[in-house]
Amino acid sequence: MAQLFWLSQEQVARIRPSLSRERGGKRVDDRKVLSNIIPVIQKGLRWVDAPRPMA
Repeated sequence: MAQLFWLSQEQVARIRPSLSRERGGKRVDDRKVLSNIIPVIQKGLRWVDAPRPMA
């Protein structure tokens, strides 16, 4: 399952203080969210062209 994520637990722990606090709805795993954002940034994609989110 580790290969599903772009960042390790240690990397996420280092940036966690910069991530937004929980507001409103149920919180989603930060690693999952970041793993879907990184390819968009790397490839310069528009959000509409981004790969479908992991389940």
